[in-house]
Amino acid sequence: MEDVAARAGVSAMTVSRVLNTPEKVRPATRARVLAAMRELDYRPNSAARVLVTGRSRVLGVVSFDTTLYGPASTLYGIERAARRAEHTVSIASLSSLTRRSVQDAVERLRAQSVDGIVVIAPHRSAAEGLRGLPPDFPAVVVGAGDDLPVPVAAVDHRAGAARVTRHLLSLGHATVHHVAGPGDWIDASERVAGWRAVLEAAGRPAPEPLPGDWSARSGYEQGRRLAADPEVTAVFAANDPMALGLLRALREAGRRVPEEVSVAGFDDVPEAPYFAPPLTSVRQPFGEVGRHAFQLLMDRIAGVEGAPRRTVEPELVVRESTAARPG
Repeated sequence: MEDVAARAGVSAMTVSRVLNTPEKVRPATRARVLAAMRELDYRPNSAARVLVTGRSRVLGVVSFDTTLYGPASTLYGIERAARRAEHTVSIASLSSLTRRSVQDAVERLRAQSVDGIVVIAPHRSAAEGLRGLPPDFPAVVVGAGDDLPVPVAAVDHRAGAARVTRHLLSLGHATVHHVAGPGDWIDASERVAGWRAVLEAAGRPAPEPLPGDWSARSGYEQGRRLAADPEVTAVFAANDPMALGLLRALREAGRRVPEEVSVAGFDDVPEAPYFAPPLTSVRQPFGEVGRHAFQLLMDRIAGVEGAPRRTVEPELVVRESTAARPG
């Protein structure tokens, strides 16, 4: 650190401030110190920093199945928000979300001296795993229910499902069928609730939701059942891959989309505009969720009492897969 200070023409204390509280250093001075660090290939000693400041500037994230678009995008949103604030992220990726697996992951991250933890907990069992956390340890949950003892950042899945259902009813469809996600996922249950509430408020029949597992295969299988019913004119799938499978099943059965059946999804994956036809979907603001989760955690680390929950609104993106009811 003294070598960096000499190269930049500042004190060692200024170098320390650049590392630990960069917002308190003038931009020109900070740039000069950072340039000296690059020239000397200087790396701060993270263990020493923890001893001096009590903070590692490392955040832990517990996540599950990052092959799915939603959890992967949420993780990226958190990591991007942390990077902008000059924090790093240590990830514990789990193959199954159970109370025990979540608790074990949290303990592994705490052993790494992380300042706090974000848990991406779309499963009810995962959310339950947070109840054993020490009350003084900073933690935030993404996507859980309202009854947890830690702050929550989440998308309003009910509102998103309600918007797409109202959109389909506004096109003249008598009702909207639903291919749901797994029953133990909080997101899936919230989407079912939003879909059903709109149908009931409109006095329309609510068909029994058909179970899916987020995969295109499950959407295809349920799509074959729906395609065989000539009364089906509108379907809302709980995510875009299931909508993709549904589109194929309808096409194979000779049911034209959207001329005979309108189809909508949820997530608005990057490929959605290139489906055949381009898919109407609900876009989740994952970057905003990540920012909220990061800020909630920073407040907890600083001992600031903030809102127990921050919810962001999704956006309905209308494309060519939905149209007026035939006839």
